[in-house]
Amino acid sequence: ALWPAAAVEVYTSKEVDAVNGTNLRLKCTFSSSSPISQDLSVTWNFQPEDLSSHEPVLYYLKEPYELPAGRFKGRVTWDGNIERNDASIVIWNLQPTDNGTFTCQVMNPPDFGGTIGEVRLRVVQKVQFSEIHFLAVAIGSACVLMIIVVTVVIICRHHRKKAQEKRMEVADTELREKENLKVREEKEASPLED
Repeated sequence: ALWPAAAVEVYTSKEVDAVNGTNLRLKCTFSSSSPISQDLSVTWNFQPEDLSSHEPVLYYLKEPYELPAGRFKGRVTWDGNIERNDASIVIWNLQPTDNGTFTCQVMNPPDFGGTIGEVRLRVVQKVQFSEIHFLAVAIGSACVLMIIVVTVVIICRHHRKKAQEKRMEVADTELREKENLKVREEKEASPLED
């Protein structure tokens, strides 16, 4: 009888962009058809963009083993938690020479085969202007424009109201003066009639 093959499934981001000189957590999670073994191992490797040979990055077996030499010496730390099926690492002070593909392989005896997680890293000089940035700028600009329009409308209404009040005051003053003048004229005309 054929039994289904035991395998470890590994999950990573397919592509990641990061800014030169920053630190980056390369996330790697896994699932296994067997319980987590004492002999579980994690191997992180790197292949540069020029597709030259793979370089070791970090090895984990009961504890992380950092490299004694190579481009990642002193720049990679274990950031995983095996009990939570997490085999992530952090790369410090990213360089343009770190452009390439990182692989995360997990073996959990008796599960040996399975998928190998791959992450393609691009180290950029600065963050590219994404759609989210564009959306944030557009919404921010629209809000600022709305505030300006509302402020201008309020100021215009205020000035119009003031001007209207002034016109009414002038009209009231003129009306009073006319009434006073009429009263005076009537008073002046009254003695003549006597």
